[in-house]
Amino acid sequence: MTALPPRFRDWFATRGWTVHPHQVDMLERADDPALLLIAPTGGGKTLAGFLPTLVELAEGGHEGLHTLYVSPLKALAADIKRNLLAPVAEMGLPIRIEDRTGDTTPTQRRRQRADPPHILLTTPESLALLLSYEDAPRIFAGLSRVVVDEIHALAENKRGDQLMLALSRLQALRPGLRRVGLSATVDDPPAIAAYLARHPDPCPILYADPGPPPDIAMIETDAAPPWSGGGGKYAIPAVLDLVRRHKTTLIFHNTRAQAEIFFHELWLQNEEGLPIGIHHGSLAREQRQRVEAAMIAGELRAIVCTGTLDLGIDWGDVDLIVQIGAPKHVKRLVQRIGRANHRYNAPSKAIVVPANRFEVVECVAALAAVREGDLDGTPRGPGPRDVLCQHIAICVASGPFTADALYDEVTTTGAYADLTRGSFDACLDFVATGGYALRAYDQWQRLVERDGLWQLRDPRGALRIRQNIGTIMDTDLLKVRLRHNRGGAPLGEVEEGFAATLTPGETFLMGGQVVRYESLREMVVEVTRRADREPRIATYIGMKFGTSIQLSERILRMFGQEDWPELPQATREWLHLQRARSKLPEPDRLLIESFPHEGREHTCIYGFAGRNAMQTIGLLLTARMEEAGLHPMGFVATDYATLIWGLDPITDPAPLLDGENLRDAFETWLAGNAVMKRTFKQSAVISGLIDRQTRGARKTGKQATFSADILYDTLRKYDPGHLLLDITKEEALKGLVDFGRIEDMLARTRGRIDHLRLKRITPLSAPLFLEAGRVPVDGAATERLLAEEAERLMGAAGLSIDTAAEPRRWRVPT
Repeated sequence: MTALPPRFRDWFATRGWTVHPHQVDMLERADDPALLLIAPTGGGKTLAGFLPTLVELAEGGHEGLHTLYVSPLKALAADIKRNLLAPVAEMGLPIRIEDRTGDTTPTQRRRQRADPPHILLTTPESLALLLSYEDAPRIFAGLSRVVVDEIHALAENKRGDQLMLALSRLQALRPGLRRVGLSATVDDPPAIAAYLARHPDPCPILYADPGPPPDIAMIETDAAPPWSGGGGKYAIPAVLDLVRRHKTTLIFHNTRAQAEIFFHELWLQNEEGLPIGIHHGSLAREQRQRVEAAMIAGELRAIVCTGTLDLGIDWGDVDLIVQIGAPKHVKRLVQRIGRANHRYNAPSKAIVVPANRFEVVECVAALAAVREGDLDGTPRGPGPRDVLCQHIAICVASGPFTADALYDEVTTTGAYADLTRGSFDACLDFVATGGYALRAYDQWQRLVERDGLWQLRDPRGALRIRQNIGTIMDTDLLKVRLRHNRGGAPLGEVEEGFAATLTPGETFLMGGQVVRYESLREMVVEVTRRADREPRIATYIGMKFGTSIQLSERILRMFGQEDWPELPQATREWLHLQRARSKLPEPDRLLIESFPHEGREHTCIYGFAGRNAMQTIGLLLTARMEEAGLHPMGFVATDYATLIWGLDPITDPAPLLDGENLRDAFETWLAGNAVMKRTFKQSAVISGLIDRQTRGARKTGKQATFSADILYDTLRKYDPGHLLLDITKEEALKGLVDFGRIEDMLARTRGRIDHLRLKRITPLSAPLFLEAGRVPVDGAATERLLAEEAERLMGAAGLSIDTAAEPRRWRVPT
């Protein structure tokens, strides 16, 4: 296919558009088994991905599903549907387009299975559900092409692993299936191409003209950023001024809680009543849709948002992006910048707002990386086995299979290309029986092999599998509704742990509104609109990003400069003062400062390994200090450093950071830690050992946690080699505790430690004293302090301790 049909040429002409070269290339390469297009935001990459499909379907005659479009976001699928319907209607094409996401009604889903549209827009979870039905071969009988949009975002997580396994299943059903990947932001194009294609088939990469560089800068404010915190409240007057001077502004935050706080404060200072909305994943679907509709209609001047609007949504009137807080990843910042001026060859405009003094440095480093086109990314390891276990269950729900055929199918997926047959068989045995320690229990006896075919032991088990499909962990969320006699309007969701702390009359923020907690009824948080008390902040599962390795390396290289003309004067003076009082961290050395403060000994480790890893360093080092009798009392961690305080000074930190023994000590500590139980719960839910839903009712977070804790303790005691325990350890090491980045830090510094013993707090350590999230250590230091306090009190009462007596006895001095 090379030529654009006349009706398509005429349609482009009536709009005053010219067909871009990369759109022509996509038409010419339409028959390639796999193709990756990298094009700038606003460059028409989505139309380029669909153009071959529209041309093929334009003449009519195709029955059933032709093209499947998969995106990471429900909102993106809805946006693409709206944008595709326009050319189809205007050219009078005989093409039916529908979307299928978590928001699609059961009636629509049943109709789509019976009579699939020509183009179906969906998400990884909805595709997995479709593949679990017995009639999947019929549904996908005519499928010719799969378009994966924003493929870089899916390649970073388990949703992408699930999607690629689903594509291996689709390819088995339709051997001639063609795959198309679309992205504007890719740090390693060959890796994404290999991810998209069937292993080991090559995947060509098409590059569009990248367009003009973005117009990005750091905000200028009258007030200097605070020393700590992440809200950016100090910059609200300046942000409001930016909103006034632009047509439409997206104000991005890294977490949902920060978005709620900022929106509330923004609204309080919005004296002109500028129409401003809020959008994040924990808000009710109805509220999100209202905001999206208002945005499309041009009724909003700004939206405070999170990652729900990171990707691809085509709102051409957005002319400014504001990023509140350091972006943590250059790639994420580039993606968000691309939301502005969503047009080809129009530069995107963005303003970055550092939330605190240290983030000024990170923002400057991130802006330099954007200008140089230096995107960050972390190579992913082998495909996670808990996702593979779920995929095996999905396959068996749709019908019997042979182990040989499914193994061959799975290993065509890049992340699972090196999966051994032994590992596959272990996953299959786990899905069939629950594993050695659990095979005696009927509830985990799910599959049986008959005549070489694996099938469900009880056909009713297919429903259970379908109800528990997905890799997104949201089991701890409770609905929030306005109290009403017949059930009030939904506002959104909060974490169950937060809801458990509320007492009647307390207020909190939800969707930018202050609501008052009234009761918890049938797992629904009932509220009223009564703002008579200062609101607390609801907590959400929303991502808490850590600074990328590449961005951390840039910051460390910046510290090596003699001066920093690109930094504000206050930040330059701060860094110069640090260099005069102590020193600045270096890329290949580990800076550790020790100093007394307010009667406690403090040690600050500047590891620059990201928040999760620095938190783990605090846990590990305080455990080692406890063993060494150094009486640690607590720690606090940021992306850059860990501050530990206790009763005794650290004279030599090298033994505490001995890399050879650190992993063993870490795994011993981890085995009995709550982190492992939390990770086990997540893997147990994804792999299907624990159900999210039973008989249509969703389990509460407490129920799932209780089940997980019992199973974890049982397996550790009776089957320590159980597959799920191995999976849990793998996931914990690279997830919540990020031990790999600790090992990278130790490898980078190779024992080169600059340990400075100082007389007082240093400028670089000072912000850590203001950080929230302090972690206490309840150990020997507590006992020692109690003993010292007891001795002080008894001395004041005229008593003293007879240290010679055993056990200790009190005596009255003569």
